[in-house]
Amino acid sequence: MKILILGATGFIGSVVAARLRADGHVVTGLARNPSRARIRHPSTTWIKADLATMTDPANWRALLSSQQAVVNCAGALQDGLSDDLGATQERAMLALYAAAAQSGTELIVQISARTDGGGKEQPFLATKRSADEALAASGLDHVILRPALVLGRNAHGGTALLRALAAMPFVLPLIHAQSPIETVSVDDVATTVSNAVAGQFPSDADIDLAGDDVLTLRELVTLHRNWLGLPPARIVPIPAVLTRPITWAADIAGRLGWRSPLRSTAMAVMSEGVLSRRDEQHRPSQRMAKAAEILDANSSGIQDLWSARLYLLKPLMITGLALFWMLSGIVPLLAPITASRHFLPFMSPGMATMLTIATCFLDIALGALVLARPFARAALFGMLGVTLAYLAGGTLLEPSLWLDPLGPLVKVLPSILLTVATLAILEER
Repeated sequence: MKILILGATGFIGSVVAARLRADGHVVTGLARNPSRARIRHPSTTWIKADLATMTDPANWRALLSSQQAVVNCAGALQDGLSDDLGATQERAMLALYAAAAQSGTELIVQISARTDGGGKEQPFLATKRSADEALAASGLDHVILRPALVLGRNAHGGTALLRALAAMPFVLPLIHAQSPIETVSVDDVATTVSNAVAGQFPSDADIDLAGDDVLTLRELVTLHRNWLGLPPARIVPIPAVLTRPITWAADIAGRLGWRSPLRSTAMAVMSEGVLSRRDEQHRPSQRMAKAAEILDANSSGIQDLWSARLYLLKPLMITGLALFWMLSGIVPLLAPITASRHFLPFMSPGMATMLTIATCFLDIALGALVLARPFARAALFGMLGVTLAYLAGGTLLEPSLWLDPLGPLVKVLPSILLTVATLAILEER
């Protein structure tokens, strides 16, 4: 069967695509950056597309004409520079259903979520619910899958946060530590999609995917800490009211394009836990692996520990670089004539002041741009280039600065290392 996968580069979508390829299906994936996706998954056919722009049935007709089924693994948590919930999760899906009805698409498999639980009025779940209801009313053959918290060999979003919390030193601060959570293996999700494509579920099936066990957040984090091979640590429950500044900061980061799992939507969902409907009508017949079994089947390595420890350090590194560069530009602007004294032996006072002001604004711009996800990589490379230019200029024009007791040039070297380290961990998936 020829199958189109939406979100094929994601945590769930990449595993689903691999399973369907192994089943012998011809898989096509949509990607914003197909050239990069093609390097990682050369056996999938890739098409450049952004779901947020595919909100008219005409955007889908030519694409669906060569496909027999569609598996939707795409999703986003909140609106931001990188995501438009209304367009991606609702309007694009309505356009897809309309085009699928005209093109004769045989099956649509929708990977959704439980939309009537905690945070059900949040845009994430509201748009999911709207798309699910439209699919159910469309008359198309379809299967809707609602996985619990998905665990696997890799991690993204909430599962990455679990590992990061588990790797905290000394103590483990937890919000909603007693919230009940069900989990499901990403491999079990892929198997269920495979079964749906094979016709093992009736049309209009609405299925919850979850293992048999229900753990509290405390127990799940402890399980991950053991998986990482770390000694026991004291768990410190944190009242939700004290976490509002973190959620507020995460929401701002989301608006700037960073997909933090600490945003208000995730906190609203976690406040009531992650639970399925737990009735036979909405559960598949096959057994789902428990959380401990999922982790036991995927032994951790040192790269998992590094990733877990760096996960929460990454926003601090980016924020630290942003503040360093913006302050390095703002402080000289408070006394530009004094700050320009190093240039006076080589140019007129007016030119020295103008050059000082120009470099100050350049520093501020780079510090601001690194905070916006779409511009972060370019800003980091800009920081490296400007820093090296400053070091070269300082060495040529005033080499004595290397021996200055305050070390104005020596102190720049750690910032280069921090910038390189941030570049190394910039990717999100």
